[in-house]
Amino acid sequence: MSLHVSHDFGVWVAALLTLFIFSFLYKDNPFYKFAEHLFVGVSAGYYIILNFWTVVVPNLWDPLVHAFSGKAGPPFAASLGDYRGWMLLPGLLGLLLFTRLIRRIGWLSRWSLAVIIGVYAGLKTTGFAQGDFVAQLQGSLRPLWGHGPGADLSAIVFTVGLIASLLFFFFSREHKGALGAVSRVGIVFLMVSFGAGYGYTVMSRVSLLIGRFQYLIGDWLGLR
Repeated sequence: MSLHVSHDFGVWVAALLTLFIFSFLYKDNPFYKFAEHLFVGVSAGYYIILNFWTVVVPNLWDPLVHAFSGKAGPPFAASLGDYRGWMLLPGLLGLLLFTRLIRRIGWLSRWSLAVIIGVYAGLKTTGFAQGDFVAQLQGSLRPLWGHGPGADLSAIVFTVGLIASLLFFFFSREHKGALGAVSRVGIVFLMVSFGAGYGYTVMSRVSLLIGRFQYLIGDWLGLR
C-alpha cells in the first residue's frame, strides 16, 4: 500500500471540510461551525441562483417581457387565452415577500405567505390524496388467493397486518379481549414496519459515510 497525496486544491478543500464535520464527533468546535455555516450559505446561494434561472426567468420574466414587447398583441388578452400579462400579480406577490426586511411594511409579506400556503396546501392535499391515499387503498384491495402459494401467503399476511394495524387505532372501545389481542398483533406489524424504515434510513446514511471515507482514503490520500 502506497501513499499518493493529491495535489488538487479542490480535493484538499473538500477533504478538510469533511474532517471539520467529523470533528463534531469529539465535541462542538469552531471548525465544525465554520463548515456548517459554509455549507448552509453555499447551499442557500446555489439554490437561489438555480431557482432564479430555472423558475423565475423562464416562468415569469420571459413571458412578461414577451407580453409587453408589443409583438404578441395586448398583454392582458385573457379572452384570447393569453394570460401572460396577468403574471404581474404573482410577480408582485413575490416582491412583497421581501418587505419582511423592512419592519414598517413587513406585514405586507403576510398576503404573499397566505397565498403561497393556501395554494400549496390545496395542491398537495389533492396530490397526496391521489398519489398516496388512493394508491394505498388500491394496493390494499388484493385477492387472497389464486396467484400461487407464495403470493397467497404474502397476501394473507398483508391483510392480517393491515386489519390488525387499523384496529390498533380504534379507540372507541377499550383494548380488551379479542380487540386487545388483535391490537397487540397490530403493534407487532407496526414495529416491524418502523424498524424496516429506520434500518433503511441507517443504511442510507452509512453508505454516505462510506462514500466520504472512500473519498478521503482514495481521492485525498491516494492509498491503493
